[in-house]
Amino acid sequence: MAGSKFIPDRGLTTRMVLTMSILVLVYIAFVVALVLVGMPVWLVGLIVVGFALFQYFSSAKIALYAMGAHEVTPQEAPELHAVVDRLCALADMPKPKVAIARTDVPNAFATGRNEKSAVVCATTGLMRRLDNEELEAVLAHELSHVAHRDVMVMTIAGFLGIVAGFLTQMGLRVAVFGGGGRNNNGPSPAMIALLVVVVSAIVWALSFVLTRALSRYRELSADRAAAYLTGRPSALGSALTKITGDMARIPTDDLRKAEPFNAFFFTPAFSKKGVSISSIFATHPPVEQRLAQLAGISRHLGTGA
Repeated sequence: MAGSKFIPDRGLTTRMVLTMSILVLVYIAFVVALVLVGMPVWLVGLIVVGFALFQYFSSAKIALYAMGAHEVTPQEAPELHAVVDRLCALADMPKPKVAIARTDVPNAFATGRNEKSAVVCATTGLMRRLDNEELEAVLAHELSHVAHRDVMVMTIAGFLGIVAGFLTQMGLRVAVFGGGGRNNNGPSPAMIALLVVVVSAIVWALSFVLTRALSRYRELSADRAAAYLTGRPSALGSALTKITGDMARIPTDDLRKAEPFNAFFFTPAFSKKGVSISSIFATHPPVEQRLAQLAGISRHLGTGA
């Protein structure tokens, strides 16, 4: 985040480097394993390189499209642009594109592979519920993701899991419908497909655990950065409390549509309550932990707010 005034976070940088290093090793082992179990080299290369290029260059557009969001001009959303303008001036960072998603799910997210392609998006549900200081605090949180470059890291880190998940599904279909006959020169297509499924499932599990751990830490880091930049940790805490409290009032279908993007949201959208796979392997730390951190920052700043 060279050049920005968001507080540096060596812990986040270390975790991003460590996660990416481990994923690169897993990625290499994944490619080698696919070749060793009998998958043609050209097909491995096509899938891996194709997915990598597609996700790297299209992730922002895909996220905006999937959320029904669209970029807005200062004339279309003057108040939202004014908040982003002020925060970017305060943080001394380039202004990203600004978008709005027309949904009552109160949330915000940042996407884009770098500062030039970055987009900060707020939902209409978020803007309707929060006052100006709370909205500013949430957008500062999202801008810190851009400044820390963890949006790019999460995009790249998620790539391996997507490829592994795709190959697992493809392998299962081949294993079920591909027949059990042996090739003249080796194992049957069904056996190769099953081996691909095993390798892919292991890789998916490893990437899942690594990216979830990184995701939880980066949310705490963004909360800290936003609180110190604005000097009003209570505004962020108030926004967090409002948003999580109002999630229960959102229709279940809307929450289910939003859940796939939880890793990029300010706070996750859950359609189920209680302990679940989503909460055990959460993309975000518990709300109580985030509020406790913000309370500690308030004491440190001596604002009492």
